[in-house]
Amino acid sequence: MSDPTPQARTPAEEIAGLVERVTFFSPESGFAVLRVKVRGQRDLVTVLGSVPTVSAGEWVTAKGWWVRDKEHGLQFKAQGLKATPPTTSEGVERYLGGGFVKGVGPVLAKKLVAHFGAGVLSVISDNPANLESVDGIGPKRRERIANAWQEGMQIREIMVFLHSHGVSTSRAVRIYKTYGNLAIQTVQENPYTLAKEIHGIGFATADQIAQSVGIPKNSQNRARAGIDHVLLGATSEGHCALPLEKLKAAAVKLLEVPVETVEQAVSQMLTSGFLLLEEIEGEPLIFLPHLRRAEDGIATKIKRLACADVTYPKIDFEKAVAWCEQKTEKTLAPSQRDALKTALTSRIVIITGGPGVGKTTLVNSILQILKAKKVKCLLCAPTGRAAKRLTQTTGLEAKTIHRLLEVDPATGRFSRNEEKPLDCDLLIVDETSMVDVLLMHALLRALPKASALIMVGDVDQLPSVGPGNALRDLIDSGVIPVVRLTEVFRQAASSKIITSAHLIRQGKMPELRSAESGSDFYFIERDTPEEIAATLVRLVQDRIPKGHQLDPIRDIQVLCPMNRGSIGVRELNMALQNSLNPAHSGGHAVERFGWRFQVRDKVIQTENNYKKEVFNGDIGTIEKIDPVEQELSIRFDERLVTYDFGELDEVSLAYAVTIHKSQGSEFPAVVIPVAMQHYMLLQRNLIYTGITRAKRLLVVVGQKKALGLAVRNDQSRKRYSGLLSSLKSSGQ
Repeated sequence: MSDPTPQARTPAEEIAGLVERVTFFSPESGFAVLRVKVRGQRDLVTVLGSVPTVSAGEWVTAKGWWVRDKEHGLQFKAQGLKATPPTTSEGVERYLGGGFVKGVGPVLAKKLVAHFGAGVLSVISDNPANLESVDGIGPKRRERIANAWQEGMQIREIMVFLHSHGVSTSRAVRIYKTYGNLAIQTVQENPYTLAKEIHGIGFATADQIAQSVGIPKNSQNRARAGIDHVLLGATSEGHCALPLEKLKAAAVKLLEVPVETVEQAVSQMLTSGFLLLEEIEGEPLIFLPHLRRAEDGIATKIKRLACADVTYPKIDFEKAVAWCEQKTEKTLAPSQRDALKTALTSRIVIITGGPGVGKTTLVNSILQILKAKKVKCLLCAPTGRAAKRLTQTTGLEAKTIHRLLEVDPATGRFSRNEEKPLDCDLLIVDETSMVDVLLMHALLRALPKASALIMVGDVDQLPSVGPGNALRDLIDSGVIPVVRLTEVFRQAASSKIITSAHLIRQGKMPELRSAESGSDFYFIERDTPEEIAATLVRLVQDRIPKGHQLDPIRDIQVLCPMNRGSIGVRELNMALQNSLNPAHSGGHAVERFGWRFQVRDKVIQTENNYKKEVFNGDIGTIEKIDPVEQELSIRFDERLVTYDFGELDEVSLAYAVTIHKSQGSEFPAVVIPVAMQHYMLLQRNLIYTGITRAKRLLVVVGQKKALGLAVRNDQSRKRYSGLLSSLKSSGQ
């Protein structure tokens, strides 16, 4: 602006007019750029200001100053901006047709205004039955329009409430869907429930509302909410608990209150059972009780299984192996024969090892022999992609753990448990490194008393995204027979991806070949983050698709060590979207929660949604955007799943995802950027996990120094947990 502070010299003036177009509106900040037909002005006026919500067709009153922008010319900069529903036929038509009422587009809006005139909004609100007098509107459509109007008005009310307390209005739809008509009352009475129950709203936002509605800074309610927030944050980093002193220090820092206030709140929460204190290996740990119960439940069930005998029919091992080798036309190596014997004679066993060591062959041999003995086997894996791969490699149906345990979409609870166990003699769980303590406990609760359990997974990969380090703790406890396959078989040994992964697992640098080597793994050295990002985009857009006949969106996955930074997930997604699926005129797009979503975009689900049966880490492609219904449809494998625009905080672009989010998936081609800006996260298990996601091609782009640091750094972050202690204790 050439005149940034006009208010310093000029008295404010007021303008009013009809919003012809909303050029830009951010629900995050409330900032809007509007094109307004102002009384007394021949041309449309650009108005800039902050408003809770605004739609085309509304009447706006703005108080502020005229300023001249070098690029955009004369604009009205509003200090105060107020939008009200329209009263003229022209405004109402634009309002209804502009998307305020879900299901009403420009064509139907024109019809409604032609029939009812400017009073149509009152008809929709107070006498919706009269809508059926309009051609094309029957009882069902009338009900949908009336419901959408009521929902829109409720959401608008929430937006105004949030805005009045200086808070982003972007989560208004989710708040409405969670609390319905009681939304504002709930938020006023205890704003901290938002931080606990609404995805995307953190403690800071809830606290801002709390301060605004007059909740004292030193209140015990606030202190308890802060402690909850610290512990829930710890679970998202993989902890089941926090040391008492660490918890107190983090809560004091967050709340900015004396330590005595926090200690009093901790004491109350312990007394009332909201927290649990337990000393483990001489350290007092504070648990959220449900996590400690899950750990104890796992330990009890595992120890019982480890002491029990198998209930399979009698097997002549040598005969069974000979028959199996003949049937599969695969000769088992001595290490695989030993592993097979352990699996067939143990009630519970863990099979672990890296890529190419024959885990699949071993599992198939177990299944061949036991199926011949009429043993009923069930197979599962944590993610849809992992379950699909297990189905392909075994020829038997494998389900996700959530589907196997029959999750209730309304509550997220599982129908299968001790009272209603699974129907099987053997349960095989693949990709067990991804299973957190809550899911492991649910799985063990549903295991029949006489059933055996085989857990398959690569313990050297990253641990689960959720709390705990279940597979590692089960192996380290010494309670369960563990089969570790290490021999890389001949066919796999020809792959540089696999041999490099094994070298990295041992802490050795892989051979870094150039792209000209023709290898399935090559390294491109680049020094600066800017060079790394530019090279990576060119690789995905052009070089890899041409050289390997791969689709750049469907087949190539960029995996990043972290979210932030110039070569983090966020920046790379925007760069890759611009190059692989640029915005084009005529194509529908929707901007929500900091992303622009378009047809053909690759997206990832970022939280479990039981109603939609879509889970954290599922990757899909946008197939359809409907601006009238305000819905977007995403293809996840064979399923098309519909999202309201207000639910799009559950998904983000997935041209690049974190290595953590890629667990359980395989991709034809993987590109990984590595640089010293990732310093805090450069760990061996992270790089190892990323590398083992690639099936046909792996390209690492970046600094040799950073890759070397990651390979040498075997110091995985400690996860506070009580599972290992419970497994090692003598009680059952």
